Amino acid sequence: MFPSEKKLLAEFGERLKLARLRRRYAASLVAERAGISRMTLNRVEQGSPAVSLGVYVRVLSVLNLEGDISVLAADDRLGRKLQDLDLPLRRRVRKKEHG
Repeated sequence: MFPSEKKLLAEFGERLKLARLRRRYAASLVAERAGISRMTLNRVEQGSPAVSLGVYVRVLSVLNLEGDISVLAADDRLGRKLQDLDLPLRRRVRKKEHG
């Protein structure tokens, strides 16, 4: 991972931890409700890239923040600009069948 990507995950993990603390939820409670170990929750709150996206979503759900996931990549500015340029699509070259 690039350092900027690691930083994004670390900041996300910190936000999840702060959300848990604001709700006064014990780490063990959140881990239990998310169906993960306390160690995995610790990795989530550190922003570990080794933790699956599904686990992050389960923690968001326990914190009642799962709706936030729908905001991710919702405003695809670059994609819209490229679409507006109406660039021709690249066509895949099919491999000849060996037979």
